[in-house]
Amino acid sequence: MLAPPEASGTIGCMVFHALAYTATPHDRAAGLRTDPARVADLLDRDGSQVLPMWRDRPLLTADGRPVQLTGPAARTVVAAAGQTALLGLDGTRASFAADLSDVEETEALRLATAHRSADLRGLAITLPEPLAATLAYARGLLYWNRHARYCGTCGATTVSADAGHLRVCQGPHCGRQLFPRIEPAVIVLVEAPGPQPRCLLARHHGAGPDGFSLLAGFVEIGESLEGTVRREVGEEAGVTVGTVTYQGSQGWPFPAGLMVGFVARAVDETIAVDGHELLEARWFTRAEIVERVLDGPGSGPADSIGGRLLRSWAGLDQPPPPHAEV
Repeated sequence: MLAPPEASGTIGCMVFHALAYTATPHDRAAGLRTDPARVADLLDRDGSQVLPMWRDRPLLTADGRPVQLTGPAARTVVAAAGQTALLGLDGTRASFAADLSDVEETEALRLATAHRSADLRGLAITLPEPLAATLAYARGLLYWNRHARYCGTCGATTVSADAGHLRVCQGPHCGRQLFPRIEPAVIVLVEAPGPQPRCLLARHHGAGPDGFSLLAGFVEIGESLEGTVRREVGEEAGVTVGTVTYQGSQGWPFPAGLMVGFVARAVDETIAVDGHELLEARWFTRAEIVERVLDGPGSGPADSIGGRLLRSWAGLDQPPPPHAEV
């Protein structure tokens, strides 16, 4: 059972808002997806917006802004795309994602009148939050379509349906429906017992000498979220936790995650890393975390809920700056 806010220790129950990739501005218009004629009409309208992507990378203009096409330019991209998907409606204006992954990058740039492609995570903190969230949504949906072209039951090909939100197996005796899958994972800030505020950071295999981060792991079949927290922390760091308190969640379409953030309270200070996932783990004071954030290796990626958890615990989290609408 999730603990009440006051039971979690220092941070309390502080559901995060304005996390990267969570501010999708659209009405997702699920009711339109099963109407192919309506979707086709929207896709052909001059006012509809098309966001082209190439192998999970947004395409950028010469001044570094994501390409957003309308009218004839949008229709040129749609005609060449291996997949289009309805993202949603802003009033009567529809937004679509278009996947140009089947052509070479130079051709994708030409079709979209773009200057270059870029990694979305490298762009996210420079973009208005709604646009970053829309691009992440597009990225995840197009990735899923590209990697669900064959049925996992019979091996036959699948075809896109419901405006890119469903794939249907074409096997003669199958017809299985495939829906986009989400892979939930937990990320947790573990607080030490006792009066002195300290939190647990760990160094994973492959990380640098000072590459410490919070613990995280995927939810297994039959587990609750808080059960995953206890298992992951116990298995990897040898730390037993008591109360587990939900803090917030973040869509993480890289490629298909949902990150669920928690604060947990350790029963004692014992640490015994597994030697497989983790090389070492130790307790950090709040002053050490502040130093890492301000002068050292940082507090985790700026676009992630993990970084937000750590900065909030250290008292450094600031309200996000206002962003313009898409």
